[in-house]
Amino acid sequence: MAGFRKGLAENGYVEGQTVAIEYRWAMGQYERLPALAAELVRQNVAVLVAAGGEPVGVAAKAATSTIPIVFVVSGDPANLGLAASFPHPGGNSTGVAIFTSDIGTKRLGLLHELLPQAAKIGFLSNPAFPTAETQLIDVQDGARRLGVAIEVYRASTETEIDSAFNTISQQRPAGLIVAADPFFDTRRVQLVLLAARHAVPAMYHLREYPAAGGLISYGIDLPDVYRQMGSYAGKILKGAKPADLPVVQPTRFELVINLQSAKTLGLTVPQSILGIAEEVIE
Repeated sequence: MAGFRKGLAENGYVEGQTVAIEYRWAMGQYERLPALAAELVRQNVAVLVAAGGEPVGVAAKAATSTIPIVFVVSGDPANLGLAASFPHPGGNSTGVAIFTSDIGTKRLGLLHELLPQAAKIGFLSNPAFPTAETQLIDVQDGARRLGVAIEVYRASTETEIDSAFNTISQQRPAGLIVAADPFFDTRRVQLVLLAARHAVPAMYHLREYPAAGGLISYGIDLPDVYRQMGSYAGKILKGAKPADLPVVQPTRFELVINLQSAKTLGLTVPQSILGIAEEVIE
C-alpha cells in the first residue's frame, strides 16, 4: 500500500485529502472476490484497483465493463480477457503483467547453486491459483536441464500447508520452492516458520519472505509494481482512459538472502550468489 500511495501522490492524490480509498480484502480466499468486486461497483467507485493477481482481475472485469480497472497479473492479461494487447489494452482495464511463472527456472537455478548436491527439490503450489500449473511446468523444464527431480506438494488452506510440510519433513527434499501466490503471501510467516522448524532451505518470490526470516527470494520489487498501479489509478482519476495506457512489465528483479537463516541451516552461501544479491540480511 505504501507503493500504491506513492504512485497516487506522483499524480497529486493523497489519501484522506484529495482521494478516498475503499478497501476490500479477501485474504487469499478467492471465492469471496466476486461479491467484494460487486460491492465496490455498487458504490460507483471512480477506479477499481484489482490487487493480488489473476482471480482479482477476473472478478473485477466480471463485475463491470464501464468502471476503469487497474490490475496486476502474473501471466498474459490477453488470455484472461483483461487486455487486447500490451500496447493497446482496449476496453476498461489496464495494469501490470509480471510474468512470474517465467522466472521459476531462475529461482530453481539459484536454489541449486546454493544446494549443488541436491538431487530432489520440492515445489509447493496452490492448485486454486490460476498460474500454479504454468509455474510448475516452468520449474520442471529447468529441473530437466539440471538433472534434478521435482517433488510436488499442494496446499490451498492453512491446514493443508501444515500437512504439506509434514509430508516434506518425511520425504526430505534437499530444498523447496514456494510458488508465487497471493494466498501464500498472506501466510508467509506460517510458511517461513514451518520451513525453519523442518530445516528445509526454501526459495520464495518476494523479499518479504527473507525479511520475515526465510532463506532466499528472487522476484519483483513488489512496492514498485504497486507504485505503477497507483500511478495509473492517478492518471485515470485525471481523465486518462485505460484503453490508452499500455500494460507494463516490471524491469527490476531482486535477489535477497538471509544469512542468519543460512547459518541456522548450516549452509555456506557462495560468492556467486552474494555478489549479485540486491540485499543481504544479516
